[in-house]
Amino acid sequence: MADPIGIEIRNLYKIFGPQSAQLMQAVRNGMTKAELNERHHHVLGLNDINISMPAGRIQVIMGLSGSGKSTLIRHINRLIDPTAGEVIVGNQNVVTMSPEALRDFRRHKTAMVFQKFALLPNRTVLENTCYGLEVQGIPQGKRVAAAMHWLERVGLKGFEKKYPNQLSGGMQQRVGLARALANDAPILLMDEAFSALDPLIRVDMQTILLDLQKEIRKTIVFITHDLDEALRLGDSIAILRDGEIIQQGTSQDIVLRPADAYIESFVREVNRGRVIRADAAMEPASGPLPDVTVGGDCTLEDAGRLMVQSGTTRLAVRDMQTGRPAGTLSMERILAAITQRAPGHA
Repeated sequence: MADPIGIEIRNLYKIFGPQSAQLMQAVRNGMTKAELNERHHHVLGLNDINISMPAGRIQVIMGLSGSGKSTLIRHINRLIDPTAGEVIVGNQNVVTMSPEALRDFRRHKTAMVFQKFALLPNRTVLENTCYGLEVQGIPQGKRVAAAMHWLERVGLKGFEKKYPNQLSGGMQQRVGLARALANDAPILLMDEAFSALDPLIRVDMQTILLDLQKEIRKTIVFITHDLDEALRLGDSIAILRDGEIIQQGTSQDIVLRPADAYIESFVREVNRGRVIRADAAMEPASGPLPDVTVGGDCTLEDAGRLMVQSGTTRLAVRDMQTGRPAGTLSMERILAAITQRAPGHA
């Protein structure tokens, strides 16, 4: 399995229009997206994007329609050329790659999962899953073995001879995921990959991805407009608006410390008990530790359920890296975090 590779996006700009290069300085000087469109009839797609995506983690890019999130992901494999900036993958700048190097990069370093599945209708499930390896020139025996392995991992063993039109939407997306994983590329690009699915199937696909990621440890860039999906999947989340990053951080940062009123409006209806972790709501340990212990990554909802089951109102919280006690979590702290008020207040 290929080793994961980190991604660094530095000072990335994209202006759509014939005079994009000439208008760069005006944008750097503060011209807004609306002003650029009104005065010059150009569209500011991305405005000084800087994101560090660690190897082997899930980076979610979130935003509403027109925020620039799909434009951003297409810069990573240079389906779109930037107006300015760098996209560093490993130690290579994708922006300056030759056409030959770029083709090799796309074939071997990245794989993509699309919202609309993008399966070939005249090919079976197995043939669709093998397609990327076929393009790479991998011998048939090896590509079939790899495809069958990943079809089984996504729960499609026994469907390899079916055609896409014989599958449900969720099953078609599993084929798309298996095809991407069969390529064994270190970077997985997922552009609104689950958005076309029914809600229950969408949650199921999220679970499959999270379970697989424990094994594959790929660098995954996941685009979504759904905050619940972003909070569930993302090791790190970047929220875009009008081509600019409004806030970056973990799910805890986004929910507990929204950067502005725009982010607050997103997180207002979030079920905080399912997002906030025990280590984000705990207090420093003092005195004897409670007998019942949870990991720092335990959600407040699960911690509260454990309190009820064990007949206690206080838990010890252990550090997920060291395994040592990190603090304590009381029912009062849980309620305060969920209801957004300070402990002890009415």
